[in-house]
Amino acid sequence: MMKFKKKAVLGIVLLILVVAGTQLSRLYRQPLGPALELPTSTQSNPTLTTFPISTDAADSTPTEIQPTATATVQPACGGPPVMNILAVGSDARGDHYLYGLADIIRLVRVDFVNKQVGILEVPRDLWVEIPEISDHYGITHGKLNQAYLYGNKGLGYYDDPSEGPGLLARTLNLNFGAQPDHYLAVNMITFENIVNAVGGIDVNLPEEVSVRSPSNPKGFAIPPGQHHIDGETALWVARIREYSTFSRADNQNTIMCALYKKLMSPAVVPATPKLVKDFREYVQTDLSPQQINQLACLANQMNGTGVFFASFPIDMFKNAKVFDPQLKATTSVLDADNNLLRDYIDRFQQGTWPVIDTTLVETDSGICN
Repeated sequence: MMKFKKKAVLGIVLLILVVAGTQLSRLYRQPLGPALELPTSTQSNPTLTTFPISTDAADSTPTEIQPTATATVQPACGGPPVMNILAVGSDARGDHYLYGLADIIRLVRVDFVNKQVGILEVPRDLWVEIPEISDHYGITHGKLNQAYLYGNKGLGYYDDPSEGPGLLARTLNLNFGAQPDHYLAVNMITFENIVNAVGGIDVNLPEEVSVRSPSNPKGFAIPPGQHHIDGETALWVARIREYSTFSRADNQNTIMCALYKKLMSPAVVPATPKLVKDFREYVQTDLSPQQINQLACLANQMNGTGVFFASFPIDMFKNAKVFDPQLKATTSVLDADNNLLRDYIDRFQQGTWPVIDTTLVETDSGICN
């Protein structure tokens, strides 16, 4: 009888462990936020001429490329072959994502087969059609960064639980065919906290970053050269529009590259608990803990290399003025051929553009290593 009782107890304990393990496994795979639901893309145009990364579109030379993925190599870290992520930097300072424009918009292509990460800057000032909110407030168009604002719950314009990232993803999909699988949005206070948690970052600025002027002689300024900066300064550098949207994008890439290097360094280990806490509590994302671990695993295997930044040729864009009925004012926007942007984004998501020159190592050439 005693043996029977022991076996029964062991059986119950085993059952509890199995049930608990199943529950933990389910939570491990459960997204931290509402998932994106986008139409499936059917567009493919293999005739687009592709270009290597260049800060000057006139220097670009047509280049033949080969598909990046192969059928014989298994994806690293148990991840999918490719994961496309919409990354957003919000200009909101609060802990909650009620308001705020999309100050930074990036499409991120994570290649688990070739262990590469591509980051494509999408200009926030593009004038676009914004879907799914005209029934509420008559809004049909706006700047791309406004789609994120209109989607978040502070204004009550958008009903979908994916909120600002969801409406921004749908706007990118409608206008340019972008197909992000997931999203990740970080506001300013969280960004500052992350940089401070890792002890600051090291950046090499090729030019002065400044807002000083005759009317603002004591404004923020940081000279060119090597600097160790904290979260507040990093945010300043990332947000200042010195000459154009494109110069600011270069500064943002410099900051992101420096932060990536710091996150991959052994010195960041003591800050890991706070980083995990801030990530789980103060970001908008539909990534699951499992997918976050896959990304962290891949970053560790890449050992600080294999990240490149891509930008559209600058001559694709021209400045324009439009009347924004929501703001009841004329606003400056960027105008471009949406079909051409759609083709470039399609190639980026397929991994066939841009062509990466791995002999280049500086951030402004597009390579972060």
